Amino acid sequence: MLVKLFIIVLILVGLSLVALSIGILLKRGFPETHIGRNRRIKEKGIHCANTTDANERRDYKPIEIEDEKEENKTRL
Repeated sequence: MLVKLFIIVLILVGLSLVALSIGILLKRGFPETHIGRNRRIKEKGIHCANTTDANERRDYKPIEIEDEKEENKTRL
């Protein structure tokens, strides 16, 4: 009984995978999920991690930190 149920489930899962594969092939491939090439995400102003990193590096302004050793010398 359990073997028959397993075989039925296996056949149903196989048929569903075949149906999904045919659907993907008829729609000319997978939907575009990469952020850099997705039009709707671009419209919202969202960028991929590489673009965000490049923009932050371009606009980087270093912070000046005073050296503690120099502060101690001036206090003496």
